[in-house]
Amino acid sequence: MKAKKILKIIVVLLLVLVGVLIAVPFVFEGKIKTLVKESVNKNLNAKFDFSDVDLSFFKSFPQATVTIEDMSLVNFKPFEGDTLLVAKTVSVSMSVKELFKDKSEPMVINSFVIDEAKVNVLVNKDGKANYDIAKADASEKSETPNDAQEGFSLSLESYSINSTTIGYTDEGSEMQLLIDGLNHAGSGDLSAEEAKFDTDTEALVSFEMDSVRYLNKNGLKLDALIGVDLKNNKYTFLENKALINQLPLVFDGYVKLNDDNQEVDVTFKTPSSDFKNFLAVIPEVYSKNIGQVETKGNFEVDGFFKGIVDATHIPAFNIQVVSNDASFKYPDLPKSVQDINLKTTVANKSGLVKDTYVAIEQLSFRIDEDRFSAQSFISNLTENPMVKASIKGRLNLANLSKAYPVDLEMALKGILEADIKTEFDMNSIEREQYVNTKNEGRLKLSDFEYTSDEMKHPVAIAIADVTFNPKTVALNAFEAKTGSTDIQAKGTIANLLGFMFNDENMKGDFTLNSNNFVLNDFMVSEATAEQEETNEENKSDEQAGEQIKIPSFLDATVKANANTVVYDNLKLKNVTGVLRIKDQKAILENVSSDLFGGKLTLSGDVSTKTETPQFNMSLGMSAFDIAESFNGLDLFKALTPIAGALQGKMNSNITIGGTLNNDFTPDLASVSGDALAEILGSTISPKNSQALSLLGDKINFIDLDKIDLNRLKTTLSFKDGMVQVKPFQVKYQDVAINVSGSHSFDKTMSYKATFDVPAKYLGNDVKNALAKLNDGDAEEITVPVTANIAGTFTQPTVSTDLKQATTNLTQQLVKQQQDKLVNQGKDEIENALGSLLGNKKEKDSVASKTDTVAGKKEDDIKKAAENAFKSLFGKKKKDTTN
Repeated sequence: MKAKKILKIIVVLLLVLVGVLIAVPFVFEGKIKTLVKESVNKNLNAKFDFSDVDLSFFKSFPQATVTIEDMSLVNFKPFEGDTLLVAKTVSVSMSVKELFKDKSEPMVINSFVIDEAKVNVLVNKDGKANYDIAKADASEKSETPNDAQEGFSLSLESYSINSTTIGYTDEGSEMQLLIDGLNHAGSGDLSAEEAKFDTDTEALVSFEMDSVRYLNKNGLKLDALIGVDLKNNKYTFLENKALINQLPLVFDGYVKLNDDNQEVDVTFKTPSSDFKNFLAVIPEVYSKNIGQVETKGNFEVDGFFKGIVDATHIPAFNIQVVSNDASFKYPDLPKSVQDINLKTTVANKSGLVKDTYVAIEQLSFRIDEDRFSAQSFISNLTENPMVKASIKGRLNLANLSKAYPVDLEMALKGILEADIKTEFDMNSIEREQYVNTKNEGRLKLSDFEYTSDEMKHPVAIAIADVTFNPKTVALNAFEAKTGSTDIQAKGTIANLLGFMFNDENMKGDFTLNSNNFVLNDFMVSEATAEQEETNEENKSDEQAGEQIKIPSFLDATVKANANTVVYDNLKLKNVTGVLRIKDQKAILENVSSDLFGGKLTLSGDVSTKTETPQFNMSLGMSAFDIAESFNGLDLFKALTPIAGALQGKMNSNITIGGTLNNDFTPDLASVSGDALAEILGSTISPKNSQALSLLGDKINFIDLDKIDLNRLKTTLSFKDGMVQVKPFQVKYQDVAINVSGSHSFDKTMSYKATFDVPAKYLGNDVKNALAKLNDGDAEEITVPVTANIAGTFTQPTVSTDLKQATTNLTQQLVKQQQDKLVNQGKDEIENALGSLLGNKKEKDSVASKTDTVAGKKEDDIKKAAENAFKSLFGKKKKDTTN
């Protein structure tokens, strides 16, 4: 019974304890949430926030664990809106008794864990840092540790930072450091004045300074036992092992934090001299598995950092990398790299950054019988870097992938021969004072082939022969082929060093010759896989997936000659001209070509600086074959749709501007300009135009194919997809035809043709009808007949003003008859004047007779006119000259 009672008591106590452990967090969560927010925001010039706080006794009992979720720290001015820190979770552990402290007493934290954080540290050009967010009064308090502080204090035993990214950017020095995938943990008793702290770190490190990338996701692993002397702020490397990529290093020494500076005394070296250490420096993705590589020779890294770090100084240092008579061979590759010799020093003796220098005293190797060597010395790194370098040797590029496991989209091939020396300082480059630079030597590349995302086809360079002179670089010979295009070029580059080291545009003058130049070979495909599937169904989408971009780095003048240039579906022959390229704009000057049996001249410019390419062009066309032009030029077809029915030659001048499609054809909806055309000895084939064919059926008194268009000049303007044709006149025998109107690029049209038709062309029936009127002047009358042409090019409509023409003819003939009758009446009155004075009845008879004759004549005229036009528009075409 006694045992049973004891068991019951224990069960009850456990239940009570569990209940307390569950209930207490709800009691204290509010207190902790308020305490965390108030204490942090009270001491920082930034906004500290989180989504929730969780308090638990189960995670690390008998410790209490506080977990902050979705924590963020956002800057105020001058970095307002920039996020300094975000973290998915931050957990801290402390003794349970800390929860029962008075608000004025700090809570002591024993450990913390940070998961999936991103830290963005920024120092602007004025030297202000976004992490300098502590309020002045908080800083003063932190300097008096003996005083009690509200909030939290640290008495760490362990901590860890997991899956975290830290970015550091210094805008003033153009330096960027990125630590990605950081996993770091430490353990030890930091509450003691002297302790040993065990750390474990793993990360990928990238480092860039002054646009030069020194590290690119290089792996770093460090297991270090660090002696911590909190009283003297001194941290000593006791036992450690580091891996940079796969290169092992060991460290000795210490770092001491003083009030005004930091004192550093650290030495490091490779624990062994195996040449595999060299391959280990290279990122694993490139060096592959070095475990099976056969190596010979040594590779050693040895160095130190010693001195102080403050606003002016850095520690003096010396890092030496040495290899002698080394070689390596990968087991799966047929060739090896032999006779590797390397001696490199990176050093600073004074502790001033500007005195840092890099000396590559020797770098040489051999593959088969090809030898290659290089030397360089770079000094005055931070103020005015000075470079002295040379390279000499011969390489069969195909052997590189046979000796080293590099993945290439296509196998390298070609022979590179070089013997070059250069000496320059960056100030001279930036000021374009190339007279202060020294360059000499020659580089030759032959039988080289490569692919690029900026080229549609592989580029095969038969030869590229370059001579380096003190002021310029001469391209002695360049012969290449890509797709169906061949290129031969010569020229000079004025600022190769400025282009390579100072982000200057490449300035040069070149002469380019080509037997066959196909513009489509230089089109870049930007279509995604999904677009390509759609492209099979829609040809226009296929063109949308390709785009030509004029390189932004070119500032060059090219004098070009080409036997054939293929542009879209056009073949231009005997092309000559000057091309000036600058700021992604190509300016064409004095360009001429044979095209469509005539001569084409053009000048203007094309710019690809904006997302949509733009152009402005003036074109001169001399003796162009009209039919070939119509079939070959979509623009010509859009401007003059009737030209499809013409046979002959023409001259034309066109001024045009607008935007281009990705395939460099004009976007018709955007173009505007004007054109003047002159027809030379052309004939019309109405059957080739539905509009003219329908017009010919409506107008029977004219044979459209016999209209004389020789030396006809027309002017038109176009804008917003509409083409306005200024009025012009053509002749069919003695019939004047006046034409005007407009059409749109969507193939709708509205034209008017007015025919001034002589009455004598109205046919024999009309002649006979008019002869009965005893009117000899009737045949001199012309009647305007208007034909309105509307609809579309493929479904035109033609209407004529038959009723109005009838009225016009009637009015002309009636007026003539009235004038004649009046004159006849006057003669009769004068002849009978004497008798009329005595006989009023006879006078009335004359007047009545005149009115009767006039009325009869008018009725006869109307009837004759109506019959004439019914004959004109209702019967089959007759010979109107009879």
